[in-house]
Amino acid sequence: MRSALRADCSRCFALCCVAPAFVASADFAIDKPAGRPCPNLRPDFRCAIHDRLRPSGFPGCAAYDCFGAGQQVAQVTFGGRDWRRTPEIAADMFAAFEKMRVLHELLWYLAEALTLPAAQSLHGPLRAALEETTHLTQASAGDLIQLDVDRHREQINALLRRTSALVRAKVHVPEADFRSADLIGKNLRGADLRGADLRGAYLIGADLRGADLTMADVTGADLRAANLGGADLSRTVFLTQFQVNAATGDAGTRLPSCLARPQHWQA
Repeated sequence: MRSALRADCSRCFALCCVAPAFVASADFAIDKPAGRPCPNLRPDFRCAIHDRLRPSGFPGCAAYDCFGAGQQVAQVTFGGRDWRRTPEIAADMFAAFEKMRVLHELLWYLAEALTLPAAQSLHGPLRAALEETTHLTQASAGDLIQLDVDRHREQINALLRRTSALVRAKVHVPEADFRSADLIGKNLRGADLRGADLRGAYLIGADLRGADLTMADVTGADLRAANLGGADLSRTVFLTQFQVNAATGDAGTRLPSCLARPQHWQA
């Protein structure tokens, strides 16, 4: 299922370039309010600086991943209509996109959870949650906008936390609880992080070269500019393309087969 949760920009209307707000920072060169097109967006919905986003000061755009929510909203929710030719749908389309992205990210995690043998006892509830979330993605724009997506996310997260506990228990290393920990810039080179709970951890700029993150849970961990050179993430739990895109790595970095090696990584 995760193959269907990949962004296809050719079937979207640059929703990620319009709907979210940008704040001038290390990730974005400019401020941009929500709902306003980025000045780099061309009339054909392509980015004028797509081939040089990082040197132009937009690494946040280069890392961004919508989990396929863009094409779902563009082609299914709004039936192929775009916000430029039909401006009256713009506000609803952007609001629906924000909700859809959350749902698609949850689908990514649920689909992965169903591949984990250690969580076999939870496969029934996980499958039911996946079916319910999939059903929500088929809702009308009005229903999507009204959806309490935060409440739904918390319900799913409770199930994913149970899944994580079962998986990590197989390889848990003592004192490996780093939930929401401030690990910004930390030297974790060669660290044994097998089975670590890194949910929501701040790993911005951390040195993770050669670290072993087998069965570590990195849900929501901030890996911007983290150095993953030579690190083993081949069996890291709930790792996303967005996180990988935001980090740096090299030819020795091991990734799950479902994720692509970013072009900006060293060969």
